[in-house]
Amino acid sequence: MMRKARLSRMWQLYALVAAPLLVLLIFSYLPMVGLLISFQDFSIFKGFFGSKWVGFGVFAEIFRMKSFWIALRNTLSLNALNLAFGFTSPILLALLLNEIRSRRLKKILQSTLYLPHFLSWAIIGSISLQLFSDNTGLVNVLIANSGGRIIPFLSEKWHWLFTYQAIGVWQNAGWGTIIYLAAMTAINPELYEAAEVDGAGRWRKMLSVTLPGIAPTMIILLILQIGRLVQIGFEQPYILGNDLVKNFSDVISTYVYQMGIVSARFNVGTAVGLFQSVVGLSFLLAANAVARSRGETGIW
Repeated sequence: MMRKARLSRMWQLYALVAAPLLVLLIFSYLPMVGLLISFQDFSIFKGFFGSKWVGFGVFAEIFRMKSFWIALRNTLSLNALNLAFGFTSPILLALLLNEIRSRRLKKILQSTLYLPHFLSWAIIGSISLQLFSDNTGLVNVLIANSGGRIIPFLSEKWHWLFTYQAIGVWQNAGWGTIIYLAAMTAINPELYEAAEVDGAGRWRKMLSVTLPGIAPTMIILLILQIGRLVQIGFEQPYILGNDLVKNFSDVISTYVYQMGIVSARFNVGTAVGLFQSVVGLSFLLAANAVARSRGETGIW
């Protein structure tokens, strides 16, 4: 009776929640039925229930492929570098923005830093080619006209690796500061006043008050970032990559595209995606367990 009374009294709220839950069910959970094909010798003509069941045979085939291990190595390497530079750069940028006293200048800088996040990778890729191409890129043209040697930003794997990371940081660092700046607003101002009484300067207040104040937010975002170590977006490596740097630019997402779409081996593409999700979940749980064991805030 109490449930019926609560339902009749708050049916508008339940109806409001029902719509997103239905979308989640239709677009996130029902498609999981398709994971069956990673255990089948799948044929689009026979469908889910007519294709031969092969168990873990598809996974065994994948683990024998050299190209898969290259893609996995590149994914882990690029994400590890992104963890080192892409994760720390928003923190440093937020700390610097927080120290700006002019509100007008701060707003202008924030808007400027947020802008790259809203550019699609198609646009960023085109800009990168116009800037960093070997013979026609603006940067190399200026270097050549100054008597310097052309830098192969996009055609030599180590230079490409640096360019890839730099472009990624440029696009996402500004947007990543939003969470940290919001966390800084929750720090008690009395802590800064007490630090001033103790003779702390701006640098010491940043280290002793601001950083500890945003530490829980940093830990949660770090845990989530570790959970994505084996997941990488498709657009950036696909658009910035080319045959000359294929040994570095082939990642799991482009491998799934090549195997699942281009080669029409849907079971292989699905199996790689499932492997990626399971390993990512394992990393997430492990990172969360380590954080909780050290007395830090976890995600649950």
